[in-house]
Amino acid sequence: MGENEASLPNTALQGKKMAYQKVNADQRAPGHSQYLDNDDLQATALDLEWDMEKELEEPGFDQFQLDGAENQNLEHAETADLNLDSIQPATSPKGRFQRLQEESEYITHYARSAPKSNPCNFCRLLKIFCTAIILFIFGILIGYYAHKNCPSNATSSGTLDPQLYQEILKTIQAEDIKKSFRNLIQLYKSEDDMEISKKIKIQWTSLGLEDVQFVNYSVLLNLPGPAPSSVTLSSSGQCFHPDGQPCSEEARKPSSQDLLYSYAAYSAKGTLKAEVIDVSYGNADDLKRIKKMKNVTNQIALLKLGKLPLLYKLSLLEKAGFGGVLLYIDPCDLPKTGYLSYDTFMVSLNPGGDPSTPGYPSIDGSFRQNRSNLTSLLVQPVSASLIAKLISSPKDTTTNNACTPLEFPNNEERIVTMQIQTVTKFKTVTNVVGYLKGLASPDRYILVGSHHHTAYSYNGQEWASSTAIITAFIRALMLRVKRGWRPDRTIVFCSWGGTAFGNIGSYEWGEDFKKVLQRNVVAYVSLHSPIRGNSSLYSVASPSLQQLVAEKNNFNCSRRGQCPETNVSSVQMQDDADYFINHLGVPTVRFSYEDIKSLEGPSFLSEALFPKHTTKIEEMDPFFNLHETITKLSGEVILQIASEPVLPFNALDIALEVQNSLKGDQPNTPQLLAPASCLRENAELFQSDEMRPANDPKERAPVRMRMLNDILQDMEKSFLVRHAPPGFYRNILYHLDGKTSQFSILLEAWEHCKSLASNETLQEALSEVLNSINAAQVYFKAGLDVFESVLVGKN
Repeated sequence: MGENEASLPNTALQGKKMAYQKVNADQRAPGHSQYLDNDDLQATALDLEWDMEKELEEPGFDQFQLDGAENQNLEHAETADLNLDSIQPATSPKGRFQRLQEESEYITHYARSAPKSNPCNFCRLLKIFCTAIILFIFGILIGYYAHKNCPSNATSSGTLDPQLYQEILKTIQAEDIKKSFRNLIQLYKSEDDMEISKKIKIQWTSLGLEDVQFVNYSVLLNLPGPAPSSVTLSSSGQCFHPDGQPCSEEARKPSSQDLLYSYAAYSAKGTLKAEVIDVSYGNADDLKRIKKMKNVTNQIALLKLGKLPLLYKLSLLEKAGFGGVLLYIDPCDLPKTGYLSYDTFMVSLNPGGDPSTPGYPSIDGSFRQNRSNLTSLLVQPVSASLIAKLISSPKDTTTNNACTPLEFPNNEERIVTMQIQTVTKFKTVTNVVGYLKGLASPDRYILVGSHHHTAYSYNGQEWASSTAIITAFIRALMLRVKRGWRPDRTIVFCSWGGTAFGNIGSYEWGEDFKKVLQRNVVAYVSLHSPIRGNSSLYSVASPSLQQLVAEKNNFNCSRRGQCPETNVSSVQMQDDADYFINHLGVPTVRFSYEDIKSLEGPSFLSEALFPKHTTKIEEMDPFFNLHETITKLSGEVILQIASEPVLPFNALDIALEVQNSLKGDQPNTPQLLAPASCLRENAELFQSDEMRPANDPKERAPVRMRMLNDILQDMEKSFLVRHAPPGFYRNILYHLDGKTSQFSILLEAWEHCKSLASNETLQEALSEVLNSINAAQVYFKAGLDVFESVLVGKN
C-alpha cells in the first residue's frame, strides 16, 4: 500500500467526501501567439524558434511540457486513480535560461543567423524584433517556473517545527473553552441530539473547517420502559426502585427521569423471583467457590462492577446458569471525591455498533437481525443504598477511616422479585464529520474523535467537555490555515453519536468505510471524557506512540513546575476508539485527568454512566485550566503526526512491549520467547537502518519516505487476534489494566484452564499470540527486504 492509493469514492460516500485530489493543477495558457500579429514577423522568427528548440531539447524541458498536459487531463478525470510516482517535479531548465542572460555571445550567435544580404535598416529592425521575441519567450518561461515553484494556496510545515506548533496552540484559552462548554450545557436542556449535532456542524463550518457533514444511521436502540424497574423483597413485600427509594409516586417524582435511565441497555426483560446469591466481582474463582456451596440455576447474582469487563463476567454467569443480575458499585471502590457511591447508573451490554447489523453497516437495504436483547440474563443496575437495605446493613460503611466492603451474609437467604421493562426502537444516530485536507499526503488520515449528547440516555456533562475541547482546537488550527499553512496529512474531526449505547456511531461509520480506513488511517486521537478527576494526568497510548506521549507529558509538566511520574500505559478504554483499535489496528492516544485514588482502585468502573448532576465538571476544573492542558497536549500530538515527514511512531517499543508481556510465572510461555526475540531483532534493525537515517532531510527521498510511513502505520495490525473473550480487546497489545503486564487473553485462558480438566482454551490462546508475534516479525523483515532491494536496484 502506498501513500498515493485511491481515497473514498464519491458514490460510496453519498455526499460524504473523503477522497482528496493529490495534485492542484494550475490553469495555464500558452500566451505567446497573441503578440505575433502579422505573417512577416512570424515567418522571420521561424529560424530563431527552430534554433531555440534545438538548444532546449533536454529531458527536463520535455518533462515540463508533459506536466502541463497531464495537469490539463487531470481536470477532466476526477474519479481516475492518481499515481504521484509519475508526477515528480521536473528537472528545471533554469540554468539554461541563466546562461542566456549571462553569455552575450550566446545571444549574438542567434542574431548573426539573420540573412546578411538584407539591407542594413531591415537587419537592424530584424534584430530588434528578434530580441523582443526572445525576451518575451524568456519572460513567459521564467514566470511559469516562478509560479510553479511557489505554492498556489498553502504551505506545509514539511519538517519538525515546534515554534509553529506553539504559535497555533497559544491561541487556545481556558476562558474560550469554558464559554463553549456552558453554551453546550444550556443547549442540551432544550434540544435533542439532532439539534445539538446541527449546532456543532454550524460552528465547525463557521470556523472554516471544510466539508462538514452529517453521517446518519438508523440503528436499534434499547430504551427504558414507561415505568422504572423495581426490586421487591419477598419477606416484607417492600418494593424499591433502583436508587433504593420506595416504589411510591411521591418518592420518585423529583428524580423520575434518572430512575427511568437506571437500566442495562440490551438486557433481557421480564420478571424473575429467585434467591439472591453474592458472587462478589464474578471472576472464575468466585463462581467456582459459589457453585460448590449452592445451586445457582435461575438464581439472581449480586455482582460488583469492576476488575474485569462487564460483558465477560455476564458471560460467565450466563454459562453458570444464573437467571438475573443485580449490579452495583461498592462505595469502597470509589474515591471520596466521586460523590457516586449511592447514585443509580446505566450500563450498555452492547459490545459495539448496531446490534441489528453485527459486523456490517446500518445503511439502507442492509438485512436487520431481530436482537432486542444481547443476553438471556435480566440485568438491573442498582445503587449501593439498595444493596445495604437488602443485607440490612447501615448506609455508612466507613469506620475509623477504613471502608468496609458490602457483603451478603452467607447464612441468610434473601428472595426478591426483579422486574425489568425496556422497549426496542429504531432511531437515527448522527455523526458530525469535518475535514482539513492535507497538502502533501491528503489520502492519509488522522482521526480526532469526541462525542456529543445522545438522547434517551443519561445526560452527563462529559460530552460537553469533549465537544468544547475539539472545537477549541479546530478554532486555533483554522486561524493558522487561513494564513496559508496546512498539515501534510488530512485531519478528520469526528463528533460521534450513540456512544452511550455501545459506541454505535463510531462503529457504524467505521464499518461503512472500512476498506478505505484500513489503508489510509494513520492514527486516532481520542477526546472522550477528558476530565474525570483533577489530581493526575493520565495518558493511554499504543506502544508505538508511548514515547511521543511521554515527551509531551514531560514537557508540559516542566512548564507547569510539577513533574510527577509519567503515567502512560496501553490499557483498555471505554470510548469510541474501540472500533479503530480492535478492528483496524490503528495507533491510538488519549489524554485525560483522573483522580489518583480511582486509578489505584478496580478497573472498568468507567463502564457505568451516571446522571448529569453527579458529574460536576466545573467543580473539578472551575477555571478550565485542565481543559486547556488537555487541548494543547492532544493538539500538539495531532500536529506532529499530521505534519512530520516521518511518522513519529516507535517500532522498537512494540517489540519491547511484547517481551514485557511474556514476563511472569505464566506456564507454556517459553515457546513464545524465541519469536519475540526475533521480533525485537528485526525491529531494532528497522529502527536503526531505516528510521534513523530518514530523520536526516538529505535522506528523505519521496519513494523511501512513502515506503517507511506505510510500514509504520500498519505495525499494530499484526496483533489483532481472531477471537477474544467478551469484553476483551482483540488488539492484544492493550492490557486489562495498569496493574497487569501480561497478555490479557493468556491470563483469561489460564484462569479458565484452572477450573477445567482440559487446557484446550489455553492452547488456543497461546496459538493466537504466537501467530501475532510471528506475523509482526515477518512484517518487519519483509520491510527490511524491500528497502534493501530498492537500494540494490539504485546501485
